[in-house]
Amino acid sequence: MKLLTISGSLRKGSFNRKLLAEAARHFGEADVTEADIRLPLYDGDMEEAEGIPPAVQKLADQIAAADAIVISSPEYNQAPSGVLKNALDWVSRVDGNPWAAKPVALMHAAAGRTGGARANYALRLMMAPFGTEMVQGPEVLVAGTFKEIDDTGWLTNEHYTKGLVALMAALRAKVD
Repeated sequence: MKLLTISGSLRKGSFNRKLLAEAARHFGEADVTEADIRLPLYDGDMEEAEGIPPAVQKLADQIAAADAIVISSPEYNQAPSGVLKNALDWVSRVDGNPWAAKPVALMHAAAGRTGGARANYALRLMMAPFGTEMVQGPEVLVAGTFKEIDDTGWLTNEHYTKGLVALMAALRAKVD
């Protein structure tokens, strides 16, 4: 079983990376790969002149090879991060559709009180054209992350933990 995690935050110690690690732990036995979305900004002129950058092709290949994918993003100005949107835009330009029928779960960790609810909605819209097998719920929207994720990276709130366990069980069920 291959699980790909994609963090919408580039920061090494981000709460979204910590949430993804928790998700992988609750997903169960799997070969886990963390995607790198440090990609150049999408530029049609660059694509025409140079083709698909190797880092983008690598991400697309990781998506295609995964049995399941978990994406976690912060909410910046009521939307997912720009780096995540950029990665989605680039991957949409590769030959074929590596996302097609791929089981995907979304989650968000945000400092604000809504836990990334608007980013979650926006990301679902962004993912719609790819034809994934999106896990619809439960939604995992961790609000006030400074209080909810401890220094070791573990969720401290039983409500969020229950939701995450259920979401990973639903993702696993889509694969099985």
